[in-house]
Amino acid sequence: MLEQLTTEKRNPNTMDIDQMSIKEILQIMNKEDQSVPIAISKEIDKIESAIQMVIDSFRRGGRLIYIGAGTSGRLGVLDAAECPPTFGTDPAMVQGIIAGGKEAFTRAVEGAEDNEQMGGDDLKAIRLTNLDTVVGIAASGRTPYVIGALKYAKSIGAKTVSISNNKNSIIGTLADVAIEVETGPEVLTGSTRLKAGTAQKLILNMISTVSMIGIGKVYKNLMVDVRPTNHKLIERSKRIIMEATGVDYETAEKFFEEAKRNVKAAITMILLNCSYDEAVEKLKKAKGFIRKTL
Repeated sequence: MLEQLTTEKRNPNTMDIDQMSIKEILQIMNKEDQSVPIAISKEIDKIESAIQMVIDSFRRGGRLIYIGAGTSGRLGVLDAAECPPTFGTDPAMVQGIIAGGKEAFTRAVEGAEDNEQMGGDDLKAIRLTNLDTVVGIAASGRTPYVIGALKYAKSIGAKTVSISNNKNSIIGTLADVAIEVETGPEVLTGSTRLKAGTAQKLILNMISTVSMIGIGKVYKNLMVDVRPTNHKLIERSKRIIMEATGVDYETAEKFFEEAKRNVKAAITMILLNCSYDEAVEKLKKAKGFIRKTL
């Protein structure tokens, strides 16, 4: 069955890669990578449908759950981990689950991806509900761990999305929305951390970013719910206030502190000339969208 997967086929352009110069290898890798965004563009409608599901889950108090094995699982964990500092979300709102648990993030856990039961069990462990959206990620589209996860998610009425790099994937038949980006043979045969992994990362960027825009975490193109947890992010927060309102640094810093370091509230205070409490109330009524407060 493996030989039928495009991700497992040999790339005719790299048959002699072990005899190429470093520069030649870099050039061919770069050329192969350029095909990834084009492949993704063919699945934009499916990605849009997946994002609509995620936004609906968020609005109803549900969560976005990524689940996968190996590289696919690590990419899900990575994207989930970036949401709290970027969008000020609770860590439970977007979660990444990898076959084999936390240890598998840095070291392969043999056999974990072949355990279909474990996929469902790991979702049970986080108390998955029908309000959640589960995104199963597998380059091959046939990883047992992900199959088990999607089967369990569907059994309890959760929304399901699959991301694979082969057409007519098994996980695609189990999901409400099947995103199948065929990235073709890898530079190194079967090494799906390359083009397939790149495609997955780009799609996860789209899902999390656009979903957060859809629930008011962005004003214009600014991360107004950024969590200022270190010096860099504190300074970025002040610059965001300046960009959103046109005030100078000193004014931005003043409102940043008056708003208890809540960037969105500080912007609303300045734009609507109101107090912190009024800003918080207006944002609450507008469901977090700054534009709606205006």
